[in-house]
Amino acid sequence: MKEVRLAILFSGNGSNLENIYKNMNDKNFDDFLVKIPLAISSRKDAYGIERCKNLGLKCEIIASKEHKVDYDKKLISILESNNINLVILAGFMRILGKEFCSKFIALNIHPSILPLFKGANALKESYQSDMKIAGASVHYVSDELDSGELIEQDIIYKIEGESFSDFESRIHALEHKIYPKAILKALCKL
Repeated sequence: MKEVRLAILFSGNGSNLENIYKNMNDKNFDDFLVKIPLAISSRKDAYGIERCKNLGLKCEIIASKEHKVDYDKKLISILESNNINLVILAGFMRILGKEFCSKFIALNIHPSILPLFKGANALKESYQSDMKIAGASVHYVSDELDSGELIEQDIIYKIEGESFSDFESRIHALEHKIYPKAILKALCKL
């Protein structure tokens, strides 16, 4: 059985972080024992920090105001010192650079059917679009925004007159369903 060590990076609420931790940490999946020893927040006021405390998960904070190269160097140093095999971005609102992408395999969850609606406003753009469906995507992280190879996608059907809040809740529920599946697919390629 191979132990794989995951780190979860986040910037906000941390619901995907909590879902992944509860469903995957210290659990066996085929030939893997998944360990999640570390989370990293880019914001010192992110609610996900409180989730980490409640889960007993070590959480580092690297303020996002730092220059991109310096930020990536600190991030790489922390991940290497914790022997991380796979990095999971869960609402992490920073674009990672070439140096990071050359050293780590990382996954990202995105609240749209990529390649549609890239970037930070994807959820609102998807909600406001004329499309009859919406969805979520998990992809490998590359140094180009929301453009890495797709691992997993799923859709929901839009409901006429649905509030943005209800739409957002259904997208988050979909993310919670597909992200663990995508992580397992990625682990098989390690």
